[in-house]
Amino acid sequence: MTLDSMPGSSGYLELYPERKMAYFKNPYVLGLTVVAGIGGLLFGYDTGVISGALLYIKDDFEAVSKSSFLQETIVSMALVGAMIGAAAGGWINDAFGRKKATLLADVVFALGSAVMAAAPNPYILILGRLLVGLGVGVASVTAPVYIAEASPSEIRGGLVSTNVLMITGGQFLSYLVNLAFTEVPGTWRWMLGVAGIPAVIQFCLMLCLPESPRWLFIKNEKAKAISILSKIYEFPRLEDEVDYLSSQLEDERQKKNGVSYWDVFRKKEIRLAFFAGAGLQAFQQFVGINTVMYYSPTIVQMAGFHSNQLALLLSLIVAAINAAGTVLGIYLIDHAGRRKLALTSLFGVVISLIILSWSFFVESSDSTSVLYGWMAVLGLTLYIAFFSPGMGPVPWTVNSEVYPEAYRGICGGMSATVNWVSNLIVAQSFLSVAEAVGTGATFLILAGVAVVAFAFVIVFVPETKGLTFEEVEAIWKEKAWGSGSTTRSLLERGNEF
Repeated sequence: MTLDSMPGSSGYLELYPERKMAYFKNPYVLGLTVVAGIGGLLFGYDTGVISGALLYIKDDFEAVSKSSFLQETIVSMALVGAMIGAAAGGWINDAFGRKKATLLADVVFALGSAVMAAAPNPYILILGRLLVGLGVGVASVTAPVYIAEASPSEIRGGLVSTNVLMITGGQFLSYLVNLAFTEVPGTWRWMLGVAGIPAVIQFCLMLCLPESPRWLFIKNEKAKAISILSKIYEFPRLEDEVDYLSSQLEDERQKKNGVSYWDVFRKKEIRLAFFAGAGLQAFQQFVGINTVMYYSPTIVQMAGFHSNQLALLLSLIVAAINAAGTVLGIYLIDHAGRRKLALTSLFGVVISLIILSWSFFVESSDSTSVLYGWMAVLGLTLYIAFFSPGMGPVPWTVNSEVYPEAYRGICGGMSATVNWVSNLIVAQSFLSVAEAVGTGATFLILAGVAVVAFAFVIVFVPETKGLTFEEVEAIWKEKAWGSGSTTRSLLERGNEF
């Protein structure tokens, strides 16, 4: 079989272009994507809900209202949990499968939601945030990989981006819930407690779904894998896909026993892929996205809008734009491509952060003008409008497809951990940095980071639109060893640098 005739390759698509839309209409593929994407919903809901709940937690607990550090800890303890969950999630996925990893994440998340809702003091609340973070961390590794491995490569980018849509949808839902409970006794307890409902729903639905067919091939359960693939592909594509997976994954199984975390850094091809994937995850956070989502009501209040309800309403608009932008990204990621979309997104992020920074600089010198407050809200809105179609979905999509099968769980977990560590650093430091150097200067720093991220994408991130996993693997071989290396296995040169 030639490279151009591989299932999912660009040559194959030219022969069968009508199949791309057919895959999007396949209810089985869509069902797998939506149910797995509920993990993204949990991620997004937790990100968004704490921003509104924090306004009322400060009212209930005097110690929290007096301490920026305690506020940052309540927000960021979920990130500590997510960091641990993501680090363990790669191993859990490889050892027990994508399905069991998702079920475990749901149980831990639901338990954490119950603990938060019942918390009698800030410290039990922090414990609940840690548990929720553990669940989110495992889910953040599992959902993109599960969707990618059950998706035809023609639409893989769009389907993996659906997980990001669920994240932004969860953020939007969290602001709706926040607004709904502003006048209800117990406010923040309801806001945090209802987060367990989607986890329970996903747990029940996931019991009815199959394991990833690629994982089943690795575990030598070929009959089950073929049964699942038959619901995704039509014959003869099914036959081609099975033959191709069998030939590729036979080698992967033999090499799986030798896979270790150290190999990620020891083997040049894997190291390059991980550097690109982890770098994207780090920059996604360091340009400030979850600072905006965690603290958007607080930022709106900093801009001069002091009502809790008004701050939540304006933040709801920001979240709606985030969700709408992600829908656009789902379309663009398989049309414009990952790399071009990321670069366009980062360019807009730089411009919007400069506007946001300027509005806070001038607002501090003329606090009587409402205009500068609205300029800050405009900057936030533009930031989300540019970020959400590009740097929202691109890092997760790229990380779901740039690693060989034997390393996908390990590298996916490590890369997600980088995302959560970066998220933790930003969330834990934002309010303190803003107090120390000013909000305007803080956003200017983020703009500088976005410029560095732009350069990083240009230099280190290849285009993977429409490529099979094996074609992506060939890209890293060529980057590592030159164009003459394509006949060599990616994993054969383990002892070379």
